[in-house]
Amino acid sequence: MHKESAIRTPLILDSKTYHQITEDVCAPVEGKANRLWYIAFAISAIAALWGLGCITYTIGRGIGVWGLNTTVGWAWDITNFVWWVGIGHAGTLISAVLLLFRQKWRMAINRSAEAMTIFAVIMAALFPGIHMGRIWMAYWVFPLPNTFGSLWVNFNSPLLWDVFAISTYFSVSLVFWYIGLIPDFATIRDRAQRAIPKKIYSTLAFGWSGNAKAWIRFEEVSLVLAGLATPLVFSVHSIVSMDFATSVIPGWHTTIFPPYFVAGAIFSGFAMVQTLLLMVRKVVSLEAYITPKHIEYMNIVIIITGSMVGVAYLTELFIAWYSGVEYEQYAFLNRATGPYWWAYWSMMTCNVITPQIFWFKKIRTSLMASFIISIFVNIGMWFERFVIIVTSLHRDFIPSNWSMFHPTFVDIGIFIGTIGIFFTLFLLYSRTFPVLALNELKSILKSSGNNYKSKQNH
Repeated sequence: MHKESAIRTPLILDSKTYHQITEDVCAPVEGKANRLWYIAFAISAIAALWGLGCITYTIGRGIGVWGLNTTVGWAWDITNFVWWVGIGHAGTLISAVLLLFRQKWRMAINRSAEAMTIFAVIMAALFPGIHMGRIWMAYWVFPLPNTFGSLWVNFNSPLLWDVFAISTYFSVSLVFWYIGLIPDFATIRDRAQRAIPKKIYSTLAFGWSGNAKAWIRFEEVSLVLAGLATPLVFSVHSIVSMDFATSVIPGWHTTIFPPYFVAGAIFSGFAMVQTLLLMVRKVVSLEAYITPKHIEYMNIVIIITGSMVGVAYLTELFIAWYSGVEYEQYAFLNRATGPYWWAYWSMMTCNVITPQIFWFKKIRTSLMASFIISIFVNIGMWFERFVIIVTSLHRDFIPSNWSMFHPTFVDIGIFIGTIGIFFTLFLLYSRTFPVLALNELKSILKSSGNNYKSKQNH
């Protein structure tokens, strides 16, 4: 067995045994939910219902109920779409990249991060559908050659790239998540007392036996899927950024967009994982497994990606100045000093300045500070998408076309609704599926468990 350094902080606190890990991880699935869970679920469900009402109203009345106009044709809908896609990136990245690098600290966070990916991508997929206006015509986005007359009729929009990229990413992420769950489903199947849950979990477990051959296959499949998912993480957000970069709109027409969007996606994704894990550890009582050390490691990633995003912002400003193109220069000057200055400076404060506080170890290891800053980062990343889209569009080449965008109650309702649906799905997931990778946690108990480490040291 691999011996770990004595000075390394244990990743599983308290004196846990293999049996206790099984009991603790299965408790939220088998037992009754606590009061905190019901409060969180009630708030999320109300927000979700409000959002579904606004979506229904939009489909019934058309997208004229949004605050869009002839100049600003994309606003909150595409802002929310790009924001949710970005959040969906961290999950698979945490699981895939950290698995390839054999990082032990991923064991406690990968399952929730993967679930977050699935739910975030579903939320993102809602927006292009609603944005079409006539959602019953959505089948036109699918590549159906020669079905509607001329050859490849559906390949006439660059937005189709997103359909391919995101659906591929979603499929791989879903398979990756599900395969990781199979051994844990088998554990719950073997523990189930009642007939119906036993039947459900045995169907989900696919006849998992847990012998050596099954585990070897499991390891191989996990590594193959991790190898597939890693380049997908980078390609998907690069493709989403190309929706903007291939245009000639000042503020969009820049080659820095792909790496800048990828860094931003990892940045916002890690912040959302942070928010969720700090909630989950309280709501389903998993403080011994999601430790301050896990939170600190994630904060370090947030510092790095936040700094990359800050460099990208400054690079954009430099390129605009250096280009000598007056339209480009005006686009960035207008962002910082124009009518939407508050959005630009909110973005700068939340994304560049706030994460730098994590350089101080005391704040980096503080759970409350981590929770607050992770929310700030998510707000900042939403403002970044808003700034890119709305401030670039609202001032056109022709001053007579200039107009402001003001969101309506429907815009706001749909956005809050998607956050509500996301948290509702996540809370339901925390009660039906094991939140932690049960069998993977056991694999690090002897090298990173508190009681085993203390024995080694004496």
